Amino acid sequence: MKLRYWQTDCINLALDKYIGGKKHFLALATPGAGKTFMASVLADRMIKRDLADIVICFSPSSVVCVDFSQTLESVIGEKFDGLLGSKGQSLTYQSLLHLDTDFWMLFKKYRIFVIFDEVHHCSGSKIENANAWGEQIILNIQDSAEFTLALTGTPWRSDTAPIVLSHYLSRTNKIQCDYVYGLSEAIRDGVCRTPQIIAIDNDDISLTSDNESKSFNCFKDLLTQSAFPYQEIIQNEQLLFHVIKQANDKLDKIRLSNPSAGGLIVAASVEHATQILDLLAERFNEAATIITYREDEPTKLIHQYKQSSSKWVVSVGMISEGTNIPRLQVTCHLTRIKTEMHFRQIMGRNLRATDAINQEAFLYMPAEPKLVEYAYRVAQDIPDEADVVKFEIMNANFKAKQDTDGSGQEVKAECSPNEIINTKKDKLYFNEFKDNLELQTTPTNKNNPLTNTYESMMNIFGRFKQETLELGLTPLE
Repeated sequence: MKLRYWQTDCINLALDKYIGGKKHFLALATPGAGKTFMASVLADRMIKRDLADIVICFSPSSVVCVDFSQTLESVIGEKFDGLLGSKGQSLTYQSLLHLDTDFWMLFKKYRIFVIFDEVHHCSGSKIENANAWGEQIILNIQDSAEFTLALTGTPWRSDTAPIVLSHYLSRTNKIQCDYVYGLSEAIRDGVCRTPQIIAIDNDDISLTSDNESKSFNCFKDLLTQSAFPYQEIIQNEQLLFHVIKQANDKLDKIRLSNPSAGGLIVAASVEHATQILDLLAERFNEAATIITYREDEPTKLIHQYKQSSSKWVVSVGMISEGTNIPRLQVTCHLTRIKTEMHFRQIMGRNLRATDAINQEAFLYMPAEPKLVEYAYRVAQDIPDEADVVKFEIMNANFKAKQDTDGSGQEVKAECSPNEIINTKKDKLYFNEFKDNLELQTTPTNKNNPLTNTYESMMNIFGRFKQETLELGLTPLE
């Protein structure tokens, strides 16, 4: 595989820094740019230039771990299974908590080049403010590794903790990256596709609470001016039908020229994923792969989907950052997690450019205010691209009832009998959908208040405080 310009540039800069005495190198590259291949080629050159004896790679998931191992083996031509005679090993960050003394002794006997993929998962500038993974890195790797390469596509955390092994400018608190390759540059170079984000909204919403009726003309007003939960919106079957219909129609059009193009639906929970799977089968006659932590071999399922030409995959937390499925071109954001880091990682799943004829990439989501804000920030990152963010208005009345008592809040739906959908949780209802949908293009304006406070990927906040409205963690059953 031929190196892209940015990959060559980054490798040369890293080698110069290492030879010049710098031990740690942080590379920021937009999701889908090809960080894994770049890091593997750099590792190969480190070995061939006699700068390192062994390569150890850490990544956030078993899926990414396997991909990294395969790429390292392909590029270097050596085994990376950690066994006798191999040139190293690819491990998950979770394994840091279980490595024994014999493993850490390797750092005293050999010159080890360590790769940290999606390093933002590991926090801490010192033991006192480190998370579990960051603590192990500080204790066992920071001063013992010959050289380290840290990779990230979203260089901030959802808390205020610093990223491990990183440096911050004292006056601005911005993270100091050794190399930056943003989305705008990646689109310019044909490395990434241009994202098209469709925010689905409703301008006819009625909420009844304690005999008082209120009207709202968008989901933003409903969510910010009432106690109505976002979870009820993404679980409503009529909304799911609308979002998936638009996404499915778009994917069908793309598959006319790219028969293997795929779609990803990111669900909020296993129960939610099952609801979506049933909806795809019953309303669209579409089969789909479901991948959650409850599957026996989720990593195997991901690789099977990656190599197939099947249409849809529904996932709960299993296909996110670093997961490489280039044929994905349509994504539905239907999870409760509403952090910017998670939003960008989901969006990045379908941005990797391929040799296929059609290079469109679509993200469909409800017009939840935080998600819309993140979408505008993406548009601000790529000012040369038009119509990145669009609003689709559903021509249907949204009716909900919210009763409160001393013990809490209960959300109920009001609808006529012929509108009732037979699901276990019939709480929200829409009137019958009309086929005519109003599609509104929202121009990217530099004076837009949603983008004025954002600094583009070339000027990232290191300790960026990201407001998390709901983490959406589902208890194990």
